Amino acid sequence: MSVAHSDSSLSFSRDPASASCDNSAMPKLTPIQIKQSLKRVPRWRKTGCVIRRTYEFKDFVVAMKFVNAVARAAEKAWHHPDIDIRWNKVTLALTTHDQGGLTEKDFALAAKFDALG
Repeated sequence: MSVAHSDSSLSFSRDPASASCDNSAMPKLTPIQIKQSLKRVPRWRKTGCVIRRTYEFKDFVVAMKFVNAVARAAEKAWHHPDIDIRWNKVTLALTTHDQGGLTEKDFALAAKFDALG
């Protein structure tokens, strides 16, 4: 994938073949596996087929630094959360759309995000 914005010189490329997550190797977790995986990320909550957590920071600038760190980690993992920013609060939501639910990569990335926050 290559993206270039006409209003700036910003561009980046990503070769999906170099992604660290192979969807075929990441089956959807069973309810029992999800329950066990949630123990590793206790501040995350399951809602439907999504896990989510809200982080709270001192102010907007610190929240945005966290969002930028999340973006770098997500891009490296080639797995991207939904992000909602409300001044000093950042809510992240993870699911594996390709598998139609939660996989191990959702929980692995949640743990990485927790280490950043």
